[in-house]
Amino acid sequence: MSQFTPEVLWAQRSSSVDAEKNYIHLTISVPDVPKESFKLDLKPTTLAFSGTSNTLKRDYTLNLEFYDEIDVDASKISHTARNVELVLRKKELKEEFWPRLLKEPKKLQFVKTDFDRWVDEDEQNEAPEDDFSQFGGAGAGMGGMPGMGGGDFGGIDFSKLGGAGGLPDGLGDDEDEDEDEDDDMPALEGEDDVKDAAKDDTKADTKAPATSSA
Repeated sequence: MSQFTPEVLWAQRSSSVDAEKNYIHLTISVPDVPKESFKLDLKPTTLAFSGTSNTLKRDYTLNLEFYDEIDVDASKISHTARNVELVLRKKELKEEFWPRLLKEPKKLQFVKTDFDRWVDEDEQNEAPEDDFSQFGGAGAGMGGMPGMGGGDFGGIDFSKLGGAGGLPDGLGDDEDEDEDEDDDMPALEGEDDVKDAAKDDTKADTKAPATSSA
């Protein structure tokens, strides 16, 4: 089974007075990895993840060392069929953002900014608050992985997708249907009379003139 490093998206908020607004939002993109087949070890400065997707034939592994400490007990987790999301509570209350997610300043291709959730440091007080009601508490060592629902893909049956370009069967056949409709269209009013007249003229032209012998 192939080994993959999953994509990681992150965004953050900061506060010097409100711990609830002082966190890192982390999304680990691991499609179709059930909660029974992955392990997540969260510590104050590190995160280790491993999981398997039997349908995609992929083993995912991830190891991160954070820029600064987090409060494991106050952090939260949510699991769906598409990803694993974490709200990591920053341990130190500070108004300033972390300058980066990881301790090492080098850029990693699989770590990307979550632009859907990111706001600038000077605009975060005006930004709407995120809803983490579906998240469960992390707890020490992520024991039991609370708060992780099974998740699904919105009820879409991918087995029914086929044909060119992944379109469902039947789509893309409109052109053929239009041609069939053109073949079956009734004649316009008066068109039959014109056709009959044309046929008579054709018959007259095809009759050979009589020849006389001298």
